[in-house]
Amino acid sequence: MSLWKRISSHADCEQRMAAYYDEKGLFDLRICLAPWIEDRIMSEQITPNSPEQLERVAHKFNEDLQQKLLSTRTASDQALKYRVVELCALIQRTPALELYTHLRSGLQKELQLATEKSVASSAGQSMPMPYNMNNAGYMDTSDIMVGVTNGAMAPSHNVVPSPGLGMVTPKVELYEVQHQIVSTLHEFTSCRNALNGLVQNYTYMMNSMPSPNAEVLLKSLLDEKASIVNLLRRSFMYYETLNDLVIHELKNWRRQQALAGNGAAFNEGALDDIQRCFEMLEALVAQMLEAVNELIRVQLGTDEPELIHLREQVKIAQKNLVISAFIVDKQPPQVMKTNTRFAASVRWLIGSQLGIHNNPPTVECIIMSELQSQRFVSRGTQLESTMSGQSSGEILNASSSMEYQSNNHVFSASFRNMQLKKIKRAEKKGTESVMDEKFALFFYTTTSVNDYHIRVWTLSLPVVVIVHGNQEPQSWATITWDNAFAEVIREPFVITDRVTWPQLSAALNTKFGSSTQRFLTADNLEFLFEKLQREERSEYITWNQFCKEPMPDRTFTFWEWFFAIMKLTKDHMLGMWKAGCIMGFINKAKAQDALLRSNTGIGTFLLRFSDSELGGVTIAYVNEMGSVTMLAPWTARDFQVLNLADRIRDLDVLRWLHPSDTTMVAQLRDRAFGEFFSRRQERNPRSLEPSPGYVPSTLHVQVCSSNGDGGSISGTPQHVPQQDTLPMGNGDFGMTDFDSMTNFELL
Repeated sequence: MSLWKRISSHADCEQRMAAYYDEKGLFDLRICLAPWIEDRIMSEQITPNSPEQLERVAHKFNEDLQQKLLSTRTASDQALKYRVVELCALIQRTPALELYTHLRSGLQKELQLATEKSVASSAGQSMPMPYNMNNAGYMDTSDIMVGVTNGAMAPSHNVVPSPGLGMVTPKVELYEVQHQIVSTLHEFTSCRNALNGLVQNYTYMMNSMPSPNAEVLLKSLLDEKASIVNLLRRSFMYYETLNDLVIHELKNWRRQQALAGNGAAFNEGALDDIQRCFEMLEALVAQMLEAVNELIRVQLGTDEPELIHLREQVKIAQKNLVISAFIVDKQPPQVMKTNTRFAASVRWLIGSQLGIHNNPPTVECIIMSELQSQRFVSRGTQLESTMSGQSSGEILNASSSMEYQSNNHVFSASFRNMQLKKIKRAEKKGTESVMDEKFALFFYTTTSVNDYHIRVWTLSLPVVVIVHGNQEPQSWATITWDNAFAEVIREPFVITDRVTWPQLSAALNTKFGSSTQRFLTADNLEFLFEKLQREERSEYITWNQFCKEPMPDRTFTFWEWFFAIMKLTKDHMLGMWKAGCIMGFINKAKAQDALLRSNTGIGTFLLRFSDSELGGVTIAYVNEMGSVTMLAPWTARDFQVLNLADRIRDLDVLRWLHPSDTTMVAQLRDRAFGEFFSRRQERNPRSLEPSPGYVPSTLHVQVCSSNGDGGSISGTPQHVPQQDTLPMGNGDFGMTDFDSMTNFELL
């Protein structure tokens, strides 16, 4: 079955490829000469590896294509004859190189689509892929130094955008890839068997006396060798396809690793399956290299530049496979504080295959700025004997030997006790701050494999370096944005400055849900969208709106507000948030409307996050007058004195908890919060055994009205600023003096 027939058996694939070929008006040509085009391109004797050679191959293809079309004009179908004439005219108008590369790239796309649909597997045979003009065939065959970063891998044709996730590749199940690699390994045995037969016949010919049939035997061997060369070339083309699929899986794993930095679920164990694919690919390419070398030794008196070229391609493919398998499997902390210990590890996914583990190399680590990383990746800077001069800081314990674990085949280097002592920062421009500046850990090592020297390196995910805890919120804004919206393929560490609300809401929900163990509702997210908007509602949210510009009528940014709430919830209200006792993200007007509409009436209350104060939570309740009272916000400092549940228990005005979900019903206060109440005597251990002459005391919260009537539940309490110490006077204190100092009193 031809490749095009496999594509046309899937309507969606046929539609995509039809649109692609129609860009150049070549769709009819692709259909008319489908088998010929596939055989002609896939079985090229010499793969073009330079622009000049590619130009020559394209012109030769163009000539052969016209001859093939002209030969079809003898067909009896009159309509076909006219169409052939039109196609010949099209070919003459289209530059040869443009036509050839468009068709060849189209075959690559078709093969990728067929692989995704598991067409190759169901057909029971391998489908060779045309040579990829962007692959390693253009690389120098001398010592290679290549790195794998979050965004520095070679582009692929089958990368497509996905909202909220940067760039991801089409889904191909890893077990299918493994199955195809195993099948290819098995099928390669036919090539090996043919090669063994050739070697035996060649040995017989060389050891036998001259005979009248020598010329016939030589021609037979030449034909046999040419057939094996063709098999090898096709096997190598298919190897490239499988290699691309495995690299795509590794890219997706690394993308998920970045999203896990924001709290997304992450299957680290998938790396073991990817490693298995790398190991099998290495076995396949090693067998190919051995076969090519053995075939070259069968000297039949003819020059074989294409076979020498194929050997170089296979060697480069093997090197690149080894290089691409060097990754950071355990990322360092992405907000990194100086003089604080941290850990990380790197892993080589095929260390045991080539014997590297028998002489394990030492991995070194330095820290690079964003600009240094860009220069290193874009310019292909060579690894020096010592990279310390390239470092933007000083890291202690930045060296580790690789170790091989035979039980699980993991070959890795662990850095368990690293410490960043110094950091060199770039000059800031405009409104930039140190919390906007991104760095990365750069891991590198060198080793020898077979007859070549390999230098490998990889970059960690971006990190922000801080020196004080108050820099943490803005630093997490930088990291959260980068993790959520970075492209798989990018220049380090370029990131978009605006995203759609669905993208950002997914990132915020993931971040908040992972930190507090309960995700946000649709109403919560709608409220957050309102907070981010300015005068005009827009589809996009910018970086400045997210964490640079203060919100309207506020002195803090959206991220500062969001981060403070997240921290307050995690540190002081986690159980109550998880149990659904806190409505949280709702504005005053909606909270008031919801309470006034409640069936439970007076004493119905809800908890919402404060709009006006960072890291604050407030209670809104229906008072005895039937209106809504909003209590002044409480912050983490208040909860260090008395926790939220006990504060709620002290307020008798609170009777029914308004449901945080429309599918729920109101609950009695003590039933909703009972499990979070503490026993009175546990709140002040010193009160259990008071010293002689002292009377024990406890802290209670009460609502105070603005008119000084401490027992009243009417009105809105005054907001009372928190103070480390209470000012003491010489005279008696009136009730209004107490009200001005605190919102609880000693009983």
